[in-house]
Amino acid sequence: QLQLEESGGGLVQPGGALRLSCVDRRSLLEDYVIGWFRQFPGKEREGVACMSAIDKSTYYSASVKGRFTISRDNANHTVYLQMNNVKPEDAAVYYCAADRWVVVPQAMCAGPVDDIAYWGKGTRIIVSS
Repeated sequence: QLQLEESGGGLVQPGGALRLSCVDRRSLLEDYVIGWFRQFPGKEREGVACMSAIDKSTYYSASVKGRFTISRDNANHTVYLQMNNVKPEDAAVYYCAADRWVVVPQAMCAGPVDDIAYWGKGTRIIVSS
């Protein structure tokens, strides 16, 4: 089983940048489709960015496309989310997730979150000047 742990959250100014990291403590991440999700108060988690295991194809939600970039470093069992031009509406708790049986990244990001096997505990992003 994976053991995912996020880091890198905190306070960022509007228009600023932040990079989130997610490491798998069990060192098994390379075979999994990975994703970043976020959750606003009172709302369900939503997919932000997802990446396949094999060809590293990606999917981004419309709200972050062109501003956020997902990447993975399989050698170090780590997933990143580079957040540029951060907006106040990006403030949320961000979670990394992984699943071995998802076929394409869009299926993970846009599909039911309850179907995703592994989650980190989340890291909070606050956007304020």
